[in-house]
Formats: sequence, structure tokens, C-alpha cells
Amino acid sequence: MEFTKLCSPSLKELFITQLEHMILSGKLKIGEKLPPERQLAEAMQVSRAVVNGGITELEKKGFLIIRPRVGTFVADYRQNGTLDTLISIMNYNGGRFRDEEIRSILEVRAALGVLAVQLCRTHFTEKDAVLLQNRLNEIHNATSHETAALAAFGFHHDLALVSGNTLLPLIFQSFKVPVLTLWERFCTLYGIEALYRNTFSLWTQLEQGNWEDAIAFINHSLDNTINGSRPIYYD
Repeated sequence: MEFTKLCSPSLKELFITQLEHMILSGKLKIGEKLPPERQLAEAMQVSRAVVNGGITELEKKGFLIIRPRVGTFVADYRQNGTLDTLISIMNYNGGRFRDEEIRSILEVRAALGVLAVQLCRTHFTEKDAVLLQNRLNEIHNATSHETAALAAFGFHHDLALVSGNTLLPLIFQSFKVPVLTLWERFCTLYGIEALYRNTFSLWTQLEQGNWEDAIAFINHSLDNTINGSRPIYYD
């Protein structure tokens, strides 16, 4: 049996996590000014380098705003955040997304999928169909929700590559963590077989060149997950 190496978080990671939790819990409110770095370092018993590096990372995530010669303030992370912000919110909620976040992720994924299909229709080949079929087989043969979700991600990422748009695969890749989380959630509720059947239906439309039907299936399938009989919300 192979065991995974255990790694403890660094002081900077602990600093970032603590401030994220304070912001997300409302203990640090939007617009509130943080103490100076020296004071934070003393209060949290870490070096100023840890504080400075952590604040820089939190600014990149949209949690803080640094105003030179004025100070550091808590930002409106829903307005200034990134996908990293969304992942931090998920981690804060115990690995779960809230309903509005699930809906938003699914809506974006539907838009990306429809765009990929629209672009594929002019140059989709038998070789492309086989590439996607291999991913489909990976879903069918998956022995865990995690491997099934990874295979489903691979299917849609390959579809984005086949589209010929150089940005689409990069955009889809940036959504990997939240998308995998939702596919695993779907498998938990409805089983790997349901994920396989959905993907098989889409692949069939693509393989047969039924582009409008493929687009309609993407929209119907995701609408069914958002508003229909197969929701994946936690509440």
C-alpha cells in the first residue's frame, strides 16, 4: 500500500487562511482598515515577511486592497475576487458551494460548452470523435466518483481543445477545481452511470454531427441540474 506524504501548512498559508476566515465570517468587515504590518506580525507572532507575503496573496484573491501610504483595507471580495476567491469560499464552507455559486458555475459551464460545440461544427473529424470516446470510456470504467469526475472534465476539456479556440481550453482549465467538485457531487447523488449516460448522449450528437441537438442537450441537461429533477444543491 502506498501512503501519501504529509505536509504541514506554512506560516504564510496559516496567516492567509486565518484572515480569509475572519473576512468571510464578517469579523473583518468590508472597508475595514487592517492594523500596520508590524502590529499584525507582533499580534500573530510571525515575521513581517510572512505578513507582507500573505497580504499580497490576499490582495490577488480580491480579499484586500492595498492603498500605498494609506493602508490595507478589506475589499468587497464578490466584486474584486477571482476563481481562487471562490475556492477559498468553498473551503470556508467545508468544501461546499452555496446555491447561487452552484448555479453560477453551471451557467458558465453551459456557455463554454455551447461555444465549443458551435466552433466544432466546421471542422469536427472522426479522429476528434475517437478522442472524446476515449474519455467517455474512462467515465464508464471509473471506479470512484473522483476518477469519474476527472474523466468528465477531460471530455469537456478535450472538446474545448477540438473547438480550435486557443483561449477556451485555458478558461475551462481555470474552472477545474469547482467543476470537479460539482461533478463529484452529481456522482454522489445520482451515480457514475448517470454521468456516463449524460456524456454519452452528448457524444452521440457530436459524433453524428447533430450540432443543434448537441447544444440543446447541453442547455437542457444543465437546466435540469439547476432547476429540474437532478439538483446538486446541498440544502
